[in-house]
Amino acid sequence: MNCEKMSHTFKALGHPVRLEILCRLMKGKCCVNEISEKLKIPQSTISQHLGTLRNAGIIQPRKEGVRTCYDVTDELVRDIIIRFK
Repeated sequence: MNCEKMSHTFKALGHPVRLEILCRLMKGKCCVNEISEKLKIPQSTISQHLGTLRNAGIIQPRKEGVRTCYDVTDELVRDIIIRFK
């Protein structure tokens, strides 16, 4: 991993809401509505955080019917979250 990519990843991980979103995604809570309800944060705010995580290459969207769900695809980030849970 190069330093620029690593810096971008750590910046994306540097917000507590984004870390909570990642923990929820790893538990199988995959769509914006579910995450918004659990965290009691507006859907638009969750979408912005998901965009930051997606732009950092940490998550990837996938379609499930009409819903868009997200998976944590960055293995290093997955390992970090598992280690600190």
